[in-house]
Formats: sequence, structure tokens, C-alpha cells
Amino acid sequence: MKKIAIMMADGCEEIEALTVVDMIRRYGKIEIVMVSISKDIYVTGSHNIKFMCDEEIDEVDFEEFDAIVLPGGMPGTNNLKASKTLISALKKFKEEGKLLAAICAAPSVLGENNLTNGLKVTSYPGFEKSMLGATYLQDRVVRDGNVITSRGMGTAIDFAGEIIDYFEDGASDAIKKSIMY
Repeated sequence: MKKIAIMMADGCEEIEALTVVDMIRRYGKIEIVMVSISKDIYVTGSHNIKFMCDEEIDEVDFEEFDAIVLPGGMPGTNNLKASKTLISALKKFKEEGKLLAAICAAPSVLGENNLTNGLKVTSYPGFEKSMLGATYLQDRVVRDGNVITSRGMGTAIDFAGEIIDYFEDGASDAIKKSIMY
């Protein structure tokens, strides 16, 4: 079974994070692990919603994972950028050809760490300048090789669907239908 780490930071956009978790768990053929990037299993989102993660970043063996997902939100995205452990894992995943997915402001984490060079990407408006060496698009979701990016909260279902479809083409259609999307 494929395994995804979704990186949760204080100040993340709750819908972007939990929509991905929900849809992948509904799919049931991919394991998703909510990873707190702090030393606390509890994360408080940008709208003061507190939730419990499955693991803390220091407990994670990234070798076990096939993908890393970055929800956006502020100051969550800045907290992601400040995690040296996360940045190191992202760079290694890129080298190994593993999936990197980021939504809203979080694609800037990839861009500012030279992980979008030569790729087509998108993000929340205003973060275009962070996509170093990339071709910036305004599509709801952009998939280029092993990188998936998306615009924001309103595109979270499409984003989660693209992550599922990365591992099994077309598999998200049944989930979208079941949730009346």
C-alpha cells in the first residue's frame, strides 16, 4: 500500500489539510499519516481549529513514504518553510522521484527550495514570484511529473483527487461522485 505524509503546521488552512486526509481515507487504498512538524501532536489551524496528528516529525521515517503533501495557510506555510527536517525530506523526495504535492501558499515552499525548476505549477495568487524557474499557470490544479500544485481552499477536492489519481488514474471519480461533487 502506498503511504503519504501530510505535513501539519500550526497556522495551516484546515480545509486544505483535512480534505486531502478525508478523501484519501475514503479511497482506502493509500495510507495517509498526519505529521505534526512541531514537537506537539496537536496542531492549531489558521482558523483556530485544533486537531490531533498521527505522529510528530521527529518520529517519522520518511523512507516509508511515497509522497509528501503540504497544505497552505498562514502562518502555516511559513512554519513549513522553517522546518529543516521537512526541507531535507522534500529535497530527497524530489531526487528520488517521489510525489510532492502542495496547495495554496505551500507551493512557495517547493519554489523557494528550487524544487519547481522547469515545471508547470500554480499556487494562491501572489505567490507566483516564489516559483523559481517554473512556468506559472492559473489552473485549479497542475500536475507536472511528480509535482502537484493547486490554488487554494476552493480547489482542495480537485487537489486531493489529483493525488489519488497520481497513484491510480481515474480512481478519484467514484469518491467525487459519492460526495456529490
